[in-house]
Amino acid sequence: MKILIVSDTHRYHKYYDKIFEIEHNIDLLIHLGDLEGGEYYIEQTAGCPVHMVAGNNDLFTQLPMEKEFKLGNKRVFITHGHYYHVSAGYERIYQEALRRKADIVMFGHIHRPVQQEKNGILLLNPGSISYPRQQGRQGTYMIMEINADNEVNVELKYID
Repeated sequence: MKILIVSDTHRYHKYYDKIFEIEHNIDLLIHLGDLEGGEYYIEQTAGCPVHMVAGNNDLFTQLPMEKEFKLGNKRVFITHGHYYHVSAGYERIYQEALRRKADIVMFGHIHRPVQQEKNGILLLNPGSISYPRQQGRQGTYMIMEINADNEVNVELKYID
């Protein structure tokens, strides 16, 4: 299974569209919030099932703030991250992942990529493809692949 993970597009779809020129055969899209009214566009252009959550800038959306689901045998928890104060660190979101018995937690909000494993829990943030904040300010997204043996491989990718 090939999964595209994005966040913080802020209704600026130029680089989101460019991903689909690069990536093919996506089985699932996960958007971690701050779509700013772009939900319909994201859903209609994905060409696959979509999981989305609301971010702190998604004021008038019907999207949930958090979601839990399974990918293979992995329990996944997704949220934008602002309620867990991820700008100040990842301990609160890690503790929530523990409480929920999640194997993988994905969040956005900070506009910087994160890929860490702590005590068997994988913490992922794809950064932002529209407004990156890390050094170099190059937009980022992630591709996660889960094979038939439920092995997870995550790759951080850059938009030119």
